[in-house]
Amino acid sequence: MRRCGPHGCGHGPVIDRVVHLRCGQLARATRQYQGECRRDRWCDHQVGGAFHGRSFCTPCCGASWLHLAPFGRIKNNTSRAVSDILTKRADDYAQWYNDLVLKADLAEHSEVRGCMVIKPHGYAIWEKMRDALDGMFKATGHVNAYFPLFIPRSYFAREASHVEGFAKECAVVTHYRLKSDPEKGIVVDPEAKLEEELVVRPTSETIIWNTYKGWIKSYRDLPLLVNQWANVVRWEMRTRLFLRTAEFLWQEGHTAHATKQDAEEETMRMLDVYARFAEEWLAMPVIKGVKTESERFAGAEDTYCIEALMQDGKALQAGTSHFLGQNFAKAFDVVFTNRENRQEHVWATSWGVSTRLMGALIMTHSDDHGLVLPPKLAPVQVVVVPISKTPEQLAAITERVQPILRSLSERGITVKYDDDDTRKPGWKFAEYEFKGFPVRIAIGPRDLENGTVEVARRDTLEKETLQVTDLAEKIEHLLQAIQSNLYEKALQSREEHTRAVDTYPEFKEAIEQGGLIYAHWDGTEATEARIKEETKATIRCIPLKGDTSPGKCMVTGAPSAQRVIFARAY
Repeated sequence: MRRCGPHGCGHGPVIDRVVHLRCGQLARATRQYQGECRRDRWCDHQVGGAFHGRSFCTPCCGASWLHLAPFGRIKNNTSRAVSDILTKRADDYAQWYNDLVLKADLAEHSEVRGCMVIKPHGYAIWEKMRDALDGMFKATGHVNAYFPLFIPRSYFAREASHVEGFAKECAVVTHYRLKSDPEKGIVVDPEAKLEEELVVRPTSETIIWNTYKGWIKSYRDLPLLVNQWANVVRWEMRTRLFLRTAEFLWQEGHTAHATKQDAEEETMRMLDVYARFAEEWLAMPVIKGVKTESERFAGAEDTYCIEALMQDGKALQAGTSHFLGQNFAKAFDVVFTNRENRQEHVWATSWGVSTRLMGALIMTHSDDHGLVLPPKLAPVQVVVVPISKTPEQLAAITERVQPILRSLSERGITVKYDDDDTRKPGWKFAEYEFKGFPVRIAIGPRDLENGTVEVARRDTLEKETLQVTDLAEKIEHLLQAIQSNLYEKALQSREEHTRAVDTYPEFKEAIEQGGLIYAHWDGTEATEARIKEETKATIRCIPLKGDTSPGKCMVTGAPSAQRVIFARAY
């Protein structure tokens, strides 16, 4: 087989493996898998087990098969889309993840360094997350507001530990105008230098607490419970779609309280909200814990987190809730008159989750067939695909489907009827499976006669034939079963990849296998740093529940208050 050499694109002749594709998929394959080469590929066609001798292929040449390297194997299935070709998780988990994000149309890399474009399918999932969380925030008494993207540099200087934690990641605006130069084109106007630089928001504690100073005067103004949905910028050097990008979407809650106890209760309340959201909506089991001092949010007195385990055995921090004490209140002089008519500084919290949850969702449930979505977060929970050969059959199916669509919608189930006649049913099946639609219903002429439909579930890929009678109720129960099954499957996987060790050699062996490791630690930063340096594992959290019996540090033998959770992490 000949590669793209004749086009001068530089692709070498090495073939890693062969994939069988219909010629009609050629152009799409070339664009998707070899972005540098947008021309048709040189190839041979195989018909009846022998090559027919053609050496140049176009998408419309009509030959049976095209050998195309090196993208995996699709055999004897003309309906499957090229986007269904994934690197196997077992072969290269990182590449599998990147392939899936791109080919499932969730996001793509931007021309702006470190930034991403969230595509409609991906953004629709984020909207489901956002709306669910927003409802949970409002149910706990919070309201939404919006604060400026730009923060004066001087604000960061008021809280030393806070600025130290973010200084290396800040993007800074120094000028406010461009101008046209005859020789250089558009340039920054040197005369438009700002008197004080503006930091592009990495997080909003400083500007929000500067604002709260004018809002809070009396105990009657407390508690102040505010949330913001926004974008932030942290100049990451190594980026990965959804997991770590220079710009990302998130929510950040910032609350003020009259007492330390109220603030601590708020911190734990929001941690519980995050844990409930992760488990009930993402179907992702999490462990609640507190971070060590070295992992604590800059400017916080305590940082609490929820930790999840991905399929590759790495942990992922899915959300954090911070008890800030009076640090920011003192830095920005936010005081109130209490019930005894004395002035004191308020107590504060902050808490947040981001589009990082998209990465967690993908890596918790998806498989080698593509994206798997929990029904609660699927933009479309049920897709109905008609199978017809004539316009008359399609019209009859469409008429029969309408009551089904109405009954599903009445139960709050989001449903799509795909009667697009430019795509074959097989292509649609592959596409919806790949993009994670939880339930697919197919109905053809024989189903019309029998009063049945074929129902396929994405989580197990199982299919069954159901009577149309009470179908909506059956689908509702099926969606609940899928949601529950995804959680139980993820929980079982976490339990199978969790172990306790007592010695450092045991730990070093266990960490190479991945998963969560419970081990004793002496509480010192020196030991924590040594373990990280030697094994690349970090303390994910000190769990709030579980075995709290004391022991001896696996490294130093010094007393340990309880086991902590170690893992390699994203």
